[in-house]
Amino acid sequence: MLPRNVKILDQVRAEALRRNIPAADVERWLELARPSALLTQGGDGPVVGAIRGPVMLPADAEDPTFPLIASIDCAALPADVTDLPLPADGHLLLFGWPEEHGYGQVMYVPAGVAVEEREEHPPGFSPDDEECAEVYAEIPQGDLHLTVDISLPYVKTIPGPPWSPPLPGDPPFEEMTEVWQEVLGDVPDGMSSYGWTTTPLLLGGYGTDCNGFNPAWLGANPSGRSGQDESDHGDWVLLAEFHGGRQGGASIHWVIQRADLKERRFDQASVLVYWNP
Repeated sequence: MLPRNVKILDQVRAEALRRNIPAADVERWLELARPSALLTQGGDGPVVGAIRGPVMLPADAEDPTFPLIASIDCAALPADVTDLPLPADGHLLLFGWPEEHGYGQVMYVPAGVAVEEREEHPPGFSPDDEECAEVYAEIPQGDLHLTVDISLPYVKTIPGPPWSPPLPGDPPFEEMTEVWQEVLGDVPDGMSSYGWTTTPLLLGGYGTDCNGFNPAWLGANPSGRSGQDESDHGDWVLLAEFHGGRQGGASIHWVIQRADLKERRFDQASVLVYWNP
């Protein structure tokens, strides 16, 4: 683990102990830490993708329904930057639209496949439309630079297997998420440092929240009904999370079952969008 991320976890530990959270509970919480990739249009890390840009797809691929939010060069990512079975090469294309009832899709272009450029703005998303133009203005094109990051659960909904066995006792999950949010907000090169209304992108990890819920849990429980076991999201994982596109903030979460990701069944991904106008 990089010294940067060790320092972050040490800060979480120190703040939790300062709040008199039992040390054993703190350590069990920290065992949930997962690697993730923070991609931003600032920073000095290597370029691993881009926000927007040309839409390059194989000739036999269908035209995307939504605008391109980001493209990821999988070969440029370190192999262990997340614990997800990401492709070793090729490009991941993340499509979506930040609106109250928005949707999106994921497409994967294997390395070496011939591609052609498609229309940048699908029907219904013309930059001549005033509202669309405002969104595009909030999502400026540009390279994405990598920061190797660390992730802990952001909300009280914690993961079940395969990410961790059931934790014994009753650890103060909600208190620990509050500690994590506080520490994360002060990381100089962390996601919050770029402002929630800019264009940071997360790959892997737990992400933040989608309307107060764990995005992976919402993938497994799309109705979001209360009373369900919020710790159970089966095989669903957060593939990517984007913040930006709306004044005041909006988020897009691409979630997928781990088995589908491993087998490159990206058409099985679900896309969650949160924006409260």
